[in-house]
Amino acid sequence: MHDGRTDISLIHKPNLKNMLTPLFSFGDWIASPNVQIGIVIVTFVATIVAFIIGKIRSDIIALCSTAVLLTTGVIDAKAALAGFSNSAVVMMIGLFVVGGAVFQTGLAKIISGRLLRLAGTDEKRLFFLVMLVTAVVAAFVSNTGTVALLLPIILAMCKTSGVSPSKLMMPLAFASSLGGVLTLIGTPPNLIVSNYLTENGKSDFAFFDFTPIGLILLIVGTLLLWPLCRIFLSKKGRDGAEADDGKSLAGLLHEYHINDCVFRLQATNGPSPIEGCTVQELNLRHRYGVTVLEVRRENRSIFGSVTQETISPETIFSPGDTIYVLGHADDVKKMAVDYHLTVFEDEEREGKGKLDFYEIGLAEVLITPESALINRPLRQANFNERFGLNVLAIKRHGHYIFDDIRDEKVYNGDMLLMHGRWKGIESLSKKTREWLVIGRPDETAQNVALDHKAPLAALIMVLMVIAMVFEKQIGIPAVASVIVAGLAMVLTGCTRSVDGAYKMIGWESIVLIAGMMPMSTALSNTGISKMIAEGLVSSLQSMGPIAIMAGVYIVTSLLSTFISNSATAILVAPIAWAAAEGIGVNPTPFMMTAAVAASCCFATPICTPPNAMVMSAGHYTFMDYVKVGLPLQIILGIVSLIIIPLFFPC
Repeated sequence: MHDGRTDISLIHKPNLKNMLTPLFSFGDWIASPNVQIGIVIVTFVATIVAFIIGKIRSDIIALCSTAVLLTTGVIDAKAALAGFSNSAVVMMIGLFVVGGAVFQTGLAKIISGRLLRLAGTDEKRLFFLVMLVTAVVAAFVSNTGTVALLLPIILAMCKTSGVSPSKLMMPLAFASSLGGVLTLIGTPPNLIVSNYLTENGKSDFAFFDFTPIGLILLIVGTLLLWPLCRIFLSKKGRDGAEADDGKSLAGLLHEYHINDCVFRLQATNGPSPIEGCTVQELNLRHRYGVTVLEVRRENRSIFGSVTQETISPETIFSPGDTIYVLGHADDVKKMAVDYHLTVFEDEEREGKGKLDFYEIGLAEVLITPESALINRPLRQANFNERFGLNVLAIKRHGHYIFDDIRDEKVYNGDMLLMHGRWKGIESLSKKTREWLVIGRPDETAQNVALDHKAPLAALIMVLMVIAMVFEKQIGIPAVASVIVAGLAMVLTGCTRSVDGAYKMIGWESIVLIAGMMPMSTALSNTGISKMIAEGLVSSLQSMGPIAIMAGVYIVTSLLSTFISNSATAILVAPIAWAAAEGIGVNPTPFMMTAAVAASCCFATPICTPPNAMVMSAGHYTFMDYVKVGLPLQIILGIVSLIIIPLFFPC
């Protein structure tokens, strides 16, 4: 009998399995081999197109491709993140720090500047010396950093010699790429293919395995580039880039006549009464009219360096201090006699003056109409207490005031010459209502070479290279040598700071390479690289291994024309490996071919960063690169295919 109640058993219950069936079906479908291949091909093509268009940063493109491959199940999380722990990537990070320290200490500029002066004003000698110096520097430092260092030097030489910059800018860029082929660390593709050999059970390339091939390519490229530049670039204008006429630190010292009043003092004949006393207790400014600028002290760390210290009222003078003071010669000598100090009247150094600006800086400050300091004595500004800075002089209507400036009233339009730590000057520049700091102190500080550290940087770099050359004999991996060298550069002060060391690292390049490595894995796992290799093998097998190597070279060269050589090397390495395995020959020459082809790319301004860097300075058009770079690229490709099998037989 029906009682009017609904039988619960008759109600349709939703089946969770049935609801999730479409998702399981989609998961099975997307995991099928053909779909996975399609995803990789579409992602690969889209990545290359995005690189060519260039509207999005290359590292973002690489991460997007990794994200697609990861979310679609083509690769797992371990493969997606493997690039960031890859030894080649870690080594590149260390090399960025080492190379940055070489630049920061002025070591590279010292070496290259002296070599470049040998050329004089002769265009031919200048061309060949630029090629040689650039290639040598680029063999140990990134080609982008090499061009960044040498470009202003060569532009200045062009202006002096009357040689058109267009004759030397393109050779500079091309020589940096050719120099990268000289050593294992010269360019990222070398490290990438070497690492791929190791991952697949083969011996990696030694430090100088690239050198014979690189030398031949450099010689051929130099001899070929000279007539090509003469033919296609001879009609370019002779106007060079104008140098920046902004005031240098040495220029400020001259303008304010500071150099004439700077003296170095030190206790050389026993202890001095100044030792153990504070600046406030001695009151040297009031008693002698002498301003203490800085104190230099030996750092008692294991690295034994000398540090610069600014002066505050609480600064205590210690035995062995070297004191730099500002004052009239008679006043300084009187003070030195009273405190048993020796006065050293240093000669002005070329282009630097008598002061160094490693840790302590110099800047002009303009007093604005809104400043609360106007019509008040300078001492009320408390620059030393607030920023750790001292005012050395006042410039007013073209006249310079040095004496008793703390009691001098400040007026609208006064220019103050400030001296103190760079961080203090940077802090001062953020206060824009009452005064205006002329120039960019943060950039000025970065451009000050730590040249007193140049010998130490040279020693560290030489030891790193020796350790990498004799890696197998001493048993220390190359990546460990680079990491230790990078740490040594930071700990010994060859970089301005730890933060500065991080800024030296080209993170976009690092993320690009680490982000593109999963694409290489995907090409291998889905069999696409094997299919491309089999296509090369089947079409060129009858012609022998050299023909297949030529196919690898052409594929690499074409890809490098549109995307970075690092990304190209990552993509082509598995193809080259599979091609060699397909015909049962030694893969080492094929990997060398891929590395060389990735570096020897000259036909467009976008194929390498150095090509793009010199485009404006050389007043080049896109077709200039095609006219000069394409013949060079083709001929060097032919030469490479001839000489690589001689050194690395198949």
